[in-house]
Amino acid sequence: MTIAVHVHDQHVGQAPDAFRDDVIDGLRAAPKALSPKHFYDARGSRLFEAICAQPEYYLTRTEEGILAAAADEIAALVGPNTLLVELGSGASRKVRRLLEALRPSRYLGVDISRDFLLQSTRRLAADYPWLEVHAAWGDFSASVRLPPSLAGRRAVAFFPGSSIGNFTPAEAEAFLARLRRALPPGSGVLIGVDLVKSRDRLEAAYNDAAGVTAAFNLNLLERMRRELGAEVDLAAFGHRAVFNEAASRIEMHLVSRRRQAIVLDGRRFAFEAGETLHTENSCKYRLEEFQALAARAGYRSGAVWLDDQALFSVHYLVDR
Repeated sequence: MTIAVHVHDQHVGQAPDAFRDDVIDGLRAAPKALSPKHFYDARGSRLFEAICAQPEYYLTRTEEGILAAAADEIAALVGPNTLLVELGSGASRKVRRLLEALRPSRYLGVDISRDFLLQSTRRLAADYPWLEVHAAWGDFSASVRLPPSLAGRRAVAFFPGSSIGNFTPAEAEAFLARLRRALPPGSGVLIGVDLVKSRDRLEAAYNDAAGVTAAFNLNLLERMRRELGAEVDLAAFGHRAVFNEAASRIEMHLVSRRRQAIVLDGRRFAFEAGETLHTENSCKYRLEEFQALAARAGYRSGAVWLDDQALFSVHYLVDR
């Protein structure tokens, strides 16, 4: 049996060398930095799924527990026959509980990793034959838009995993405002937000003992070497993840172990010993801080759910 997935290529019109251009710009910057969206090639997506299974990484299992406990309440708030849009769909594990509770008329998975997106949406189409499944390959962090065939349908956007934390608070506010404009009137957003907690708990989650997060971080250099032909010594870089208390965020860096250079397109990008390439932020919020941010983007809080230890939160946002 052929599994039907409606595929929408939202990379059309984007620069074919966007990754190369971003890497060059990031290596030229002071301090050096790259967007975490570039983690997610096929190998990076698989490594992230492995991170989610690590015992130190409380975020995934805690959010899944919240969604399981609140699924019926979420379904009552959202209502039937909506379009369910999953942003950064990855393996689409968490959304299954929502699909069963909400019974949406259509599902749209949006992800930057094309191969991973197609694999996960085909599995969903096979497992939920009653559901019309769509896959949009594109960078939703830069532009949020619904395919024309789905425009105008009341929707709920599902943005799990505290991926909103990869944006600075100002960027997160701008992203939510763009999302609000992209969705039809009356739509909502179901979003996972990680909460402020002890430094030890936070830093352990991003420095797992098995070294999976380190491999995920270093895969960015492997991708540069594989796709761009960059000359880079992977063994000369290490993984670092620390909690920046003043900015209320985990920061991930690739740390140069010695004086060296990355060579790309004949250009040398020098690193001093100890110098870092900043690869990711993961902002942590207090409830009232995130609700105020959402309000500035045009949303009000429809509901919020927490786990028993108040490690993580899931918010349902609606138009103000």
